[in-house]
Amino acid sequence: MSLKNKIAVVTGGAKGIGRAVALRFAVEGADVTIVDLDLENACKTSEEIQAIGRKSLALQVDVSQGAEVRRMMQEIGKAFPPVDILVNNAGISGKACPVVDMEEAEWDRVLSIDLRSIFLCSKATLPSMTENGGGAIVNVASIAGKEGNPNMAAYSAAKAGVIGFTKALAKEVVGQGVRVNCVTPAVVQTTILEELTPEQIEYMVQRIPLGRTGRPEEVAAVICFLASDEASFVTG
Repeated sequence: MSLKNKIAVVTGGAKGIGRAVALRFAVEGADVTIVDLDLENACKTSEEIQAIGRKSLALQVDVSQGAEVRRMMQEIGKAFPPVDILVNNAGISGKACPVVDMEEAEWDRVLSIDLRSIFLCSKATLPSMTENGGGAIVNVASIAGKEGNPNMAAYSAAKAGVIGFTKALAKEVVGQGVRVNCVTPAVVQTTILEELTPEQIEYMVQRIPLGRTGRPEEVAAVICFLASDEASFVTG
């Protein structure tokens, strides 16, 4: 149990990668707060965690809004000791279209949910982490943040921002016992694929050496490692 008695928060934890991470954390001994706009499925994931034998809380939060994130931390503080692990997983792919056809509001929506939320949640969590002697933050970026996917400019830009933010924050807090890392999955079989066209999915799958989509559990395994003390020499 590599996360025994750790306190974890997983944003976007109702479904997909977030759900897989939350369940893996519970199996490894952590108590997990599920944060999502989808409260119904967040509660279902929370119930699954409790069935494993760990404590869990489900919260409906818009993590792109500072006031909502601050409320989230207050609610978590009432239920659990200080947070040891934060997984910033909440995100959307956004509308698939060329840059010339993208509305400003859509650009802002994707950047707000995919990038601003990571800044807000990290900022809100860090004070208690550092006061408690340290912790681990794992951000979920994407291969799109490295490669840049056509017709997904906002998503690609946001995920590139996540990678840069991760490296910068890691260097800021390395002396305070907090490790900050990110994962950059390729195409993973989750409901986010429903927002993409078949052509976009094929474009991405063709570039994966294994020639298939990934499974949420495979990403969760990597995130679990990065969140654990087994990754004590990994940051940034």
